[in-house]
Amino acid sequence: MSEQRVDLLAIAAHRDDVELTCGGTLAKAAQAGHRVGILDLTQGETGTRGDAGSRAAEAERAARALGVHQRLNAQLPDAHLQNDEPSRARVVELVRATRPRVVILPFPIGRHPDHRIASELGRDACYLAGLAKYGGAGDPHRPFKILYALAYREDPVKPTFVVDISATFDVKMQAIRCYASQFDGARAAGEIYPTGQDLYELIRVQSAHYGSLIRRPYGEPFFCHETLEVQDVLQLGVQSL
Repeated sequence: MSEQRVDLLAIAAHRDDVELTCGGTLAKAAQAGHRVGILDLTQGETGTRGDAGSRAAEAERAARALGVHQRLNAQLPDAHLQNDEPSRARVVELVRATRPRVVILPFPIGRHPDHRIASELGRDACYLAGLAKYGGAGDPHRPFKILYALAYREDPVKPTFVVDISATFDVKMQAIRCYASQFDGARAAGEIYPTGQDLYELIRVQSAHYGSLIRRPYGEPFFCHETLEVQDVLQLGVQSL
């Protein structure tokens, strides 16, 4: 199972979710030499656009565009996602198989019920995966850090940090454009509210906003509950005045 192991694993409800919220960060990590994985919890079979088969093909093309090493699917029911024991056991199995150090989850607030449940389910499974007596396949493993992707949030949540994706923004957009069935001609998607703009332009504007928070062209925002450690205050980025 060593070929399944990754350093960074992004878990989300639907194929295309991670591309929208943290695709630039995944591509940046992959380019830096880290092993990167994606775990889609459902096959997107109840989505208004496309079907499970077409979305699977699009997801594979997007994964290649991002340069990720592993893309898995838990095959849980789309639009009926639950944080129940069978679902937790399935995600625990996949977390143990991939053994990530860092996991990116959806933010626990969202319009789509699957997004909210995916966040809770992912966090619980990451904890349970470390319990030696929990049972199921694989050796116990608990990720070191849990991050929440904040992209497109309208809630008053300040990012803990923003990743500079200026160098991988075009890769992010290439991966998003792989989902023609979902996004071509669209004005909104998932947690992205419509403004009348083309969806791809709206993503660019949002990414530019997050980038402006760290004085960079493009960025992706993240939140974590822990206070982050700083070893050298003279190396802190982003000018204050």
